[in-house]
Amino acid sequence: AGGKRMRPMLVLLCAGPDAGDAAVRAGIAVEMVHMASLVHDDVLDRAPLRRGQPTVFASSGRERATSLGDRLFSTAFKVLVDGGDADAVSEVSATAVDLARGELKQREGAFNMELTEADYFERCGLKTGRLFEAACVLGRASTGGETGPIGQFGHRIGLAFQLLDDVLDIAGPPERTGKARGTDLLDGTVTLPLIVAAGFDPALAALDLRTLDEETAAIACDRIEATGALEQVRARAISLIDEAKAG
Repeated sequence: AGGKRMRPMLVLLCAGPDAGDAAVRAGIAVEMVHMASLVHDDVLDRAPLRRGQPTVFASSGRERATSLGDRLFSTAFKVLVDGGDADAVSEVSATAVDLARGELKQREGAFNMELTEADYFERCGLKTGRLFEAACVLGRASTGGETGPIGQFGHRIGLAFQLLDDVLDIAGPPERTGKARGTDLLDGTVTLPLIVAAGFDPALAALDLRTLDEETAAIACDRIEATGALEQVRARAISLIDEAKAG
């Protein structure tokens, strides 16, 4: 179903004009890790759609989807090992661990309306920011460049990306996102738009996510949007991008 390919693009951008085979291998690896995480997420969420197409889980079942995710993870490492990129293997290994930690935090916080902004950003830093960070570090390292500042750049860009993605889950439209509005709400995933909106609307603060269906989730999305929370979250995302560029 395609995709934005943002992570491999960051690898190549951070490698610069001297990008070679090592950067290409790193780009392949980070995209395959990303794909693997999506396939596994869809298994855990029992998701019917991804980018407007049936998920592997929906079309082929839990066992095949889980096996495919495992295959994608292992192939990502094989690409790096075959290239003799020991440092890249270490970076992607650490990143994969953080992705798993982020997923566990998301499961632990499911349906919890007391989740704080700090909880949210910690989870997003592990689930999204970390892989963006790794993409930038791998790209710069592939050409022998200094990796310190570039990792923080990638991390902030990743957080901004997640914030905007969470806004899209509330605002849609489905033809752009490839999924129904409020999919995160139906999964019990508390995102920043909901956290911010709950501070303005007591009815949202008291919302029991377990009771939602597609119709009531859409109504909840309308209430979140009516509070002005989406504009605030968009502004936070833009701020993160500005910080990344300035840093």
